Amino acid sequence: MNSDELLLNANEMVAYLQKPASEFTKADIINFIRHNDIRMVNFMYPAGDGKLKTLNFVINNLNYLETILTCGERVDGSSLFSFISAGSSDLYVVPRFRTAFIDPFAEVPTICMLASFFDKDGRPLESSPEHTLAKATRAFTEVTGMEFHTMGELEYYVMIPDDGTFPAVDQRGYHESSPFAKTTAFRTKCMDYIARTGGQIKYGHSEVGNFQQDGYIYEQGEIEFLPVDAQTSADQLMIAKWVIRNVAAEMGLNVTFAPKITTGKAGSGLHIHMRIMKDGKNMMIRDGRLSPEACTMIAGMMDVAPAITAFGNKTPTSYFRLVPHQEAPTNVCWGDCNRSVLVRVPLGWTSNRDMCSMANPLEAEKHFDTSLKQTVEMRSPDGSADIYQLIAGLCVACRHGFEMPDALQVAEKTYVNYNIHDAENADRVGALAQLPDSCEASADCLEKQRAVFEQHGVFSPAMIDGIEAQLRGFADRTLRSDIAGNDQEMEKLVKTFFHCG
Repeated sequence: MNSDELLLNANEMVAYLQKPASEFTKADIINFIRHNDIRMVNFMYPAGDGKLKTLNFVINNLNYLETILTCGERVDGSSLFSFISAGSSDLYVVPRFRTAFIDPFAEVPTICMLASFFDKDGRPLESSPEHTLAKATRAFTEVTGMEFHTMGELEYYVMIPDDGTFPAVDQRGYHESSPFAKTTAFRTKCMDYIARTGGQIKYGHSEVGNFQQDGYIYEQGEIEFLPVDAQTSADQLMIAKWVIRNVAAEMGLNVTFAPKITTGKAGSGLHIHMRIMKDGKNMMIRDGRLSPEACTMIAGMMDVAPAITAFGNKTPTSYFRLVPHQEAPTNVCWGDCNRSVLVRVPLGWTSNRDMCSMANPLEAEKHFDTSLKQTVEMRSPDGSADIYQLIAGLCVACRHGFEMPDALQVAEKTYVNYNIHDAENADRVGALAQLPDSCEASADCLEKQRAVFEQHGVFSPAMIDGIEAQLRGFADRTLRSDIAGNDQEMEKLVKTFFHCG
């Protein structure tokens, strides 16, 4: 970052300290606290339910502040993770200074930091979500010599009372503006607060989904991020979900990231975009086309895609979204700009044309390097995902592609450039693997391919066992067919998993 970027950064700590958050030290945190009347510190960390937990500290004196920043604190691991027994439950939580931000909701001036888990011997907790992602990115770099970057698209529904004015067209909310879009002020406030916490936002907009029910408008929105290293990306998504829920509470609204909240309407996903970097260069593109390296990572995802649902689709309602004709994938395939495929290659500014000067004749034509923009997008995950497990699983899948001797052949075989729902393509589609249709089926898929995820010590056997047990516990193998057409049962299911992830 140069000085102008630091001054414009929405994170007040970055602007004050004049250094990027990735370079924050303990001394920086103490310096900021001392000179900005900060009275409290919060440690935040994801537990087994995928949600952030919080531990509050009042700053008593400088020695106590130094102690908690250096040593962290003890927590009851058995209350946070199902795989930890009450007989040996103590864990340490130690803050990661690079994640520090001022709590935008606290009445008492407070700094928040995400924390990492350590076991009784002072080692990173093998089965913690954050450490699993760290292991995944390390293994990816060791195998490929490249860095794994991601960005997420957070979709959600907001519920507001229906006053009858300026009604939107049902299921036609994509990029709608106010007054037909009712929750623009909510979304922009969320974006402002997320930016203050350090989130690198690309843009926000209203999404397709909107409908009226029982006196309320259900309006879908999306906030999309910029690509950064995978661990930072996961941290930003976790904090963003926390921010969105708190803004909703502050404004007296209700919000949900649930994958499906009613039948026949658009569900909410958590699409993850990926790119691979080497020496600051995006390796996804070569000579204006998708590179062999990009095709190789896609092949890895094609090979283990059914198992990835175990990380990215963690509730029974997830599998009511993954149905045909709903702009959600069911077939294991990939393609260009096609929203029915599992992995989509979005437009990547590869035409080498200066569209800016064409749209603005007063602007002189110039070359602008757009090579960093190309990504590929995994479209199956949703808001029930454990974000760290999900991105770790995708990182493993992409690394797996580089370990597959037939990766490019797999990529070629699973590529589609047509509408997969057209009748004339039925035979071709019939040859494609399918995503699972329930949590139990997802657990089966993970069990078959668990060796891929356990390789290089990334996912611990205990974590895989725990995920499978959690998924099988829903006993939902035939649920989709059991309650088909039963609106009352569907409503009960939605309420049960309304605040997932």
